Amino acid sequence: MTTEYGQGYGLGIRPGHPGSAGSSGERRHRLPAALRAPVEARTWRELGHVLLSLPISILLFAYAVTMVSLGAGLLVTFLGVPVLAAALAGCRGFGALERVRARALLGLEVADPEPLRVGKQGAMAWMGAVLKNGTSWRAVLYALLFLPWATFSFVVVVNAWVLGWALLTYPLWCWVFPMYAGQDGLQLYGDETHRIYLDNPFEVTVTALVGLLFTIATPWIVRALTMVDRLLVHGLLGPSRLATRVVELESDRGVVVDTAAADLRRIERDLHDGAQARLVALAMDLGLAKEKLREDPQAAVRMVDEAHGEVKTALRELRDLARGIHPAVLTDRGLDAALSAVASRCTVPVRVEVDLAERPAPAIEGIAYFTVSELLQNISKHSRATWAGVEVWRVENRLMLQVVDNGVGGADVSEGSGLAGLAERLGAVDGILVVDSPAGGPTRVTAELPWRSERVS
Repeated sequence: MTTEYGQGYGLGIRPGHPGSAGSSGERRHRLPAALRAPVEARTWRELGHVLLSLPISILLFAYAVTMVSLGAGLLVTFLGVPVLAAALAGCRGFGALERVRARALLGLEVADPEPLRVGKQGAMAWMGAVLKNGTSWRAVLYALLFLPWATFSFVVVVNAWVLGWALLTYPLWCWVFPMYAGQDGLQLYGDETHRIYLDNPFEVTVTALVGLLFTIATPWIVRALTMVDRLLVHGLLGPSRLATRVVELESDRGVVVDTAAADLRRIERDLHDGAQARLVALAMDLGLAKEKLREDPQAAVRMVDEAHGEVKTALRELRDLARGIHPAVLTDRGLDAALSAVASRCTVPVRVEVDLAERPAPAIEGIAYFTVSELLQNISKHSRATWAGVEVWRVENRLMLQVVDNGVGGADVSEGSGLAGLAERLGAVDGILVVDSPAGGPTRVTAELPWRSERVS
């Protein structure tokens, strides 16, 4: 269903915001990336990572195999358990060093895995926690897999790097062969009767060009190989998916609690400063009118009329407050009618289109309503739009919301504005908020929520 209402929409827009699209702070390079790569700092850091990986992987592999084998062999005795626990603890320590190395040389930010949860005091409790912890065994697996991969990477990178730079600089050192080796140049082919040397200017130039190709390609080979290193470190030395999910849920729970507390404080403040104050004044006016009823009926009538106006104002404030908590139209008629009511209070024309075959769960429906409502409330504050549009639809198990306007653009979630708080609220229920707002507009805000169907009792 499509409807048009009201007159306005805006989204936290500040013209000329430095984070908006089109800003001139982006650094421009004169050389293309392919030519810059051999001399970039990132390339040399990744090369250093590959070169260090071989000796480190040998040490780590030797430690893991020796200690785990010794501990497994001694499990028939009491000594096997502490030896095996020490082996796992050592691998965890190596894993911590590998995370630091990956952060320094590869720029890979990997969170520390979940710490050991030791229920009781004592060495036995600690050894049991180490043996039962999945991070410990993933560190052992990393030690076993890292050596063959580090060996392969080292051989490929060293050969490609040396070959590229040797051929590229061949014109600078080709004089060595006739002066010290007794031959015309670098031997390309040779048998008992025939030999080919790279000795004339054309061959030397072609050799340098081939070296240039190898030199340009080698950084990208290094980059591709270190991607596997990143996957190994992230997958085996970082927190598990379950632990990451637990941390996310704990953070989301904190956001929900803070949001609920803020909403309660807002409702209390609105009641105290608005309707409650009017009701107190109304009670005082009615008391005065009661006293003047016999002495001055005309004054009492005027006071009752004024009190009647105050009652209407208090009822309107209470109705607005109730709408801000949970509007009755949303419960009775669903998102289509509720969003149409919100759009009718805007200051620019708003086109509302809701395409849902069924209603979502009340909690998801309420979040969707307040998301669109908060976006539409920014109309006159920042956007100089002349039209806006709201679309709601479902894609498989996700509820999609999109709010568009033709304002001046420049909205940014990262600046701690209302959009940032809205993104946190959506994130608390596994939702996503995406803002596309280049300078000059238009602004397009897309929200994604998990779909849960309404329960029919």
